[in-house]
Amino acid sequence: MSNATTSKLTQIFRAGCLILHIISGLIQSAFYPHVGQPVQKKMAQKWSAGLLAILSIRLRYSGELPVDKAKPVMLVANHVSWLDVYSLITICPSRFVAKSEIRTWPLLGWLSQNVGTLFIERTKRRDTARINQDIGNALTAGDWVTVFPEGTTSDGTTLKHFHASLLQSAVAVEASLYPVAIRYYDVSGEISKAAVYVGVSLLESLRQILQQPWIEVELIFPDPVNSSGKNRRELARSTEKSIADALSLPLPQHKVPGKSSCLPAE
Repeated sequence: MSNATTSKLTQIFRAGCLILHIISGLIQSAFYPHVGQPVQKKMAQKWSAGLLAILSIRLRYSGELPVDKAKPVMLVANHVSWLDVYSLITICPSRFVAKSEIRTWPLLGWLSQNVGTLFIERTKRRDTARINQDIGNALTAGDWVTVFPEGTTSDGTTLKHFHASLLQSAVAVEASLYPVAIRYYDVSGEISKAAVYVGVSLLESLRQILQQPWIEVELIFPDPVNSSGKNRRELARSTEKSIADALSLPLPQHKVPGKSSCLPAE
């Protein structure tokens, strides 16, 4: 982690702005379900961009962004931080599949629920069919949906095995899959450790982020993957390879069948 840190006064100011911004988001989320998709996307995009600005998160992206078209769109991304969600929304507003524990997060959990996050019970294998049905319904209704097939966060220097279970909905509705490679940098240009959400609480993660002068997040959009004629495992391997190549990381070793994971079994 970079040794450069912000002053205590700056950290307190940012924290105050963050609390006010989250409260404004909670107020807006009460109206969110009652407006059309175009307005919802603009609301989410503007709020997420504001959050990144308060936290001094600089965002850059490259590659082919998804476009509105008749075919359903699913984004498939590697997972490093809770900031991934808001970085992606700033560029590509979508609904997210998230672990049910996020509902318990202070303020952000309530906000996530109000804006249509699709929650999965990771420890219940039987929940796979239900969440895939919910994803399929969202895609058919015209919403973009983002999934993190690793099922957990990494430290940004490795890629974890992509589980295929949540990609069944893409097969069912023949969605176009857009891989997204995500990476964070600190002020020295090294991989940011402060952005990583592994083994820390949300409040501790926020403290680490607020201490940084700024953090840069890079989103890379490789070529989309057509799901027609492919099964979910083929889609998992294709998107996994696209993201590994974009980040210049080795492909993960696939887990031995029967070993537990953070997502339901494939």
